[in-house]
This record gives sequence, structure tokens and C-alpha cells, in this order.
Amino acid sequence: MTSRLQQSQPYALGLFRVVVGLLFLSHGAAKLFGVLGGADGSGATVPSGTWPFWYAAVIELVGGALVLVGLGTRTAAFVSSGAMAYAYFKMHQPEGLFPIQNGGEAAALFSWAMLLLIFTGPGALALDGLFKSREPETARSRTTVAA
Repeated sequence: MTSRLQQSQPYALGLFRVVVGLLFLSHGAAKLFGVLGGADGSGATVPSGTWPFWYAAVIELVGGALVLVGLGTRTAAFVSSGAMAYAYFKMHQPEGLFPIQNGGEAAALFSWAMLLLIFTGPGALALDGLFKSREPETARSRTTVAA
């Protein structure tokens, strides 16, 4: 059972990346374009150039799209995780200590999910795999894998 799960791990991670990227992108699209309910649920958009809301929405849209397709995943996840950590501590945490109290569940979860992608990488079926540099055969033969 464990070996079968290990073999499926890159695909599960790839699916996780796609879902997180799509959800993150959706938040940015809602705030920037007023789709999916908009920034406040009534179809409104955030005013262009306003700090930090417009910039956060751009990071959500672009970062979510890059994570979704798996292009520059670690970098996009790093920026996205930091933006959500900033959003949580600057906007939500002053309202209460715990995310359930201050409405910051989404910011906290996105921050931690993106942090996970920084360390795990994109998983299977990512565009990052197309641009991976090919190491010489001699270097691959010297690489050891820890059990």
C-alpha cells in the first residue's frame, strides 16, 4: 500500500497545485474583474493601484495562474505565500488572535499551501518539467537516493 501511494505522490501533488492555483487565481479575478461575485460579493472591483488590495489581487491572479500551470511554481508560491502572510497579519490578525475569529482562514490556508509548494515543487504535469535542465548522464549516475 505504501509503495503504491509513493508512486502516486507526484500526481497527487500536481492535483493539489492545480486546485490551489485555480482557487487563488479565482480570488484575484474576482477582485480585479468583478467576476465570481466580485471583491465584496456584489460584483465590485478593487480600485486600480490601491495599496494593498489591488496589488494583492494582481499577485493572486498572476501567482495563481503560474501555480495552476506549474510555471515558475516555487517563485510564484514564494511571492504568493508572503502576500497572504502579510494579508493575514496586517488585515486579519488585529481583529482577533485566531483565523476563525478574524475571518482570515483563506489567507492563512493559502499562505501555508503556497509555503508547502515552495518546498515540494510542482509535482507531476507541470510546465516547469518542460524547462528542467538536463544534467549529463555522468552526473545522474553519481547521484544517490536516500531511502
